[in-house]
Amino acid sequence: MKDQPSPLRETDDEARRLARVLLRSARYAAIAVLDPDTGFPFASRVLLATDIDGAPVILVSKLSAHTKALARDPRASLLTGEPGKGDPLAHGRLTTQCTAEPIEHGHRLHERIRTRFLDRHPKANLYIDFPDFLFFRLKPEQASLNAGFGRAYRLDGGDLIIQSPANEEVAAKAAEIVRDLVERHSDVAHAMRLKAPKSASWRICGIDPAGFEIISSDFLVRCEFETLAVDSDHICSNISKIAYSIP
Repeated sequence: MKDQPSPLRETDDEARRLARVLLRSARYAAIAVLDPDTGFPFASRVLLATDIDGAPVILVSKLSAHTKALARDPRASLLTGEPGKGDPLAHGRLTTQCTAEPIEHGHRLHERIRTRFLDRHPKANLYIDFPDFLFFRLKPEQASLNAGFGRAYRLDGGDLIIQSPANEEVAAKAAEIVRDLVERHSDVAHAMRLKAPKSASWRICGIDPAGFEIISSDFLVRCEFETLAVDSDHICSNISKIAYSIP
């Protein structure tokens, strides 16, 4: 009996870039955890943001079923990627298997993650500081990318993480960098708007050494830099070299 050909394609840089954008441009995701009482998979929906290194973060109530499940077993799976017109299965989606780390008040990463989360989800300000809410930072372990019919790839967790020595510097100077982008590179933001529905209000809602996002209402666009920034100054020089964006 002949061996069946593998359905997986060789993972290349194009697949890695698409996977990163599908994860980093998602405002929400389906999350699957393991029910501690039954062992069955339990799926829910969560708001999504990213830490400075691209790791996804979620804000959850301690009373929710998926939070209780993660406290017992930190393994989780995220599904990101939105269907467009036609067959939903013809559009890209990414399943990311993660290990969840709780980030509560007082944790060294809490303020950074809180700021980045609110930049993307300002309405969460109504409840983000409630004592029964906490963040989970989800460390990618491996991922499965389906870029459309016949285009399946397997990725390592490291393919989704931003490996830059500038991560901490950019996190510390994020507000300053955003102001500089707005002042010096308004033409880039305008070019990105041409790919999105018309709106009167756009703003940058996240930046890291690999790219940045702009948002208007519920519409978010992620732009990946052509080259990874090695310091904060490098980000500005990368702006004119934007090679890839997905509305």
